[in-house]
Amino acid sequence: MARRLLYLLPLVAFLGVAFYFYLGLGRDPQQLPSALIGKPVPEFALPPLPGRETAATDPGLRTANLTAGEVVLVNVFASWCIPCRAEHPLLTRIAEETGTTVHAINYKDKPEEALAWLQRLGDPYARIGADRDGRVAIEWGVYGVPETFVVDGAGIIRYRFAGPLHPGEVEDRLLPLLKELRG
Repeated sequence: MARRLLYLLPLVAFLGVAFYFYLGLGRDPQQLPSALIGKPVPEFALPPLPGRETAATDPGLRTANLTAGEVVLVNVFASWCIPCRAEHPLLTRIAEETGTTVHAINYKDKPEEALAWLQRLGDPYARIGADRDGRVAIEWGVYGVPETFVVDGAGIIRYRFAGPLHPGEVEDRLLPLLKELRG
């Protein structure tokens, strides 16, 4: 009897793993959990993107820029990121049409490549912090680029979207949330 149970053990283990993966198929990969929702932005200070025109007067991106009483977006991007390129026109549209301040964390990027990317696609960002080693992105809980965060006027992270923004997400969730937070 014990021998039969020993033979059934691998089958039971396989069925358990298969069931776990089956449950994972029903989850939306865009809805990755974030422990920072409802919490203050992490304490950080990033230098400006070297060579950017506004860098002379721009001390970079830091926590104080996100707690100044204004609802802002923080976008984590990189020039080598193809999905970042896809969402970039939406970020530009949000900044222009809604007047929302959009800040950026440039993730593990070469400054000259990031500058060339911004020159080609446009620069909707009020401030860009250069996160060359990716440590600040880790503090923000970033899984990968792009990711976009909504930060309220008190510096509380209210929303996080992993992956490239798409028009449906912007219209259905992001713009109503920005309007509500400005209330």
